[in-house]
Amino acid sequence: MVKGLKQTSSVVAIGFSAAELAANTFVQSSIDLNLSPLDREVFVVLAVNLDPFTPDSVAGVTTVVNSSLTTTSQTAIQTIAESNCLAAASSTIRQNAGSVDGAAFQTLGLETPPATLEFIGIIATNDFFVQCQGTGNVNLKTVNGKLYGYRAVADASIFAALVQSEVLSA
Repeated sequence: MVKGLKQTSSVVAIGFSAAELAANTFVQSSIDLNLSPLDREVFVVLAVNLDPFTPDSVAGVTTVVNSSLTTTSQTAIQTIAESNCLAAASSTIRQNAGSVDGAAFQTLGLETPPATLEFIGIIATNDFFVQCQGTGNVNLKTVNGKLYGYRAVADASIFAALVQSEVLSA
């Protein structure tokens, strides 16, 4: 248990998705956690699983589906190098010009933390955000996923620091 936080729920899994409205365009979904800021409620993230759709196989074109999950609203796909990005995943089919056969690649950020970590992030505001964007695809792409964690109440100073840090990292 994290000092300054009191767990108030068992571990829950929250399913989500973000689906492109037009092929190869950025899309973001906001998922409401229904946290109570008056009660200084936060969500302690234990693990994230992102499952982006498979890219289209287009002759001679490298196709990609990128996705990320963040604690703040974004205007582009994020990487795990960003402080507010809790997870990122990418699926790619690489093809040379004129080729009809490609090689598929999948890149994932760490989905489940090592046993030595107590958590991978804390969401102090009411929402988290999921982004998806394809490149070179013919069809619309989607990312599905699950966020695992529990609700907790933070003491006043920790809650204020968490909210300020999250908002300033936007």
